[in-house]
Formats: sequence, C-alpha cells, structure tokens
Amino acid sequence: MSRIAFTGHRGLPPQTAELVDGAIREALAGEGPPLVGLSCLADGADQIFARAVLDLGGSLEAVVPAEHYREALPEGAHRAYDELYGHAARVHRLPFVESTSESHLAAGRRMLDGADELLAVWDGLPARGVGGTADVVAEARHRGIPVHVVWPRGAHRD
Repeated sequence: MSRIAFTGHRGLPPQTAELVDGAIREALAGEGPPLVGLSCLADGADQIFARAVLDLGGSLEAVVPAEHYREALPEGAHRAYDELYGHAARVHRLPFVESTSESHLAAGRRMLDGADELLAVWDGLPARGVGGTADVVAEARHRGIPVHVVWPRGAHRD
C-alpha cells in the first residue's frame, strides 16, 4: 500500500490548476494499488490531488486542521470540500478550534505521521506563512520521508 501525504499551493489561477492536475495524475499513475492519499482538502492543489486519488481508484483520508477549518476556506471551495470530505474513507480531526497557521502546520505533521512519501505542488519558494507548503516539505525532508515536488512548466501563483 502506498500512503501519500499531500501539500500544495492554494489560490491557483485556472491555467495553472489545469497544468497541476495533469502533473499530479502523472505522478500518481506510477503508484500501484492500493493508493491512499492524505489531504486537508483545501482549495487549490489539495482538492485537485484528492479528486485525482479518487478518480484513480484510491482511497482518501481527510486531515481536518480545526473545527472551523471549512468556514475559513474561500466560499467557492466549500462545495468541493464537502464532496471530497464525503468520499473520505477516514477522517483525522485535530484538536484545534480555529483555522490558524499553527493548526495547518500540525495538520501537515499529522499527514506525514502516516505517510510513506510526500507529494508537493510547490514553486520552490519559502512559505508565505507558517504551515505553508515549504514548511511541510522541510518537515518531510527532516524526517527522511521521500518528497516528490511537482511544479509544471508554465505554472504560476497569484
């Protein structure tokens, strides 16, 4: 069984989201079944990853950083979050109430606790805040967990 934790940028422009979707699916295509993806289901790359895991016949584990996490996501991401959450085979809830940088970093660490590798949609730049993609990548590398970085040519962030 391959357990893949995921971290990635939020707020991707539509063209970048399309490029990222293809790159994630290509990266996951080499994973043999059974595939298990761990994700916080945030807007952007997280939801793209979760959908790809399910489309490829894998199972999804949702890691919820805080009680009010969903409400802290952009309103336009709620429907996809709810749909993906409903397909999660397992849900890991962290003991935080508010969705903060601290709870997001703790969620990244929780995903790594149960992962064989980390797939990261990352532009290689420092995190814009504590608990961002770069921080989760650094934590995985510190733990010796293999990291596969995806940032397709032509991708950019807002």
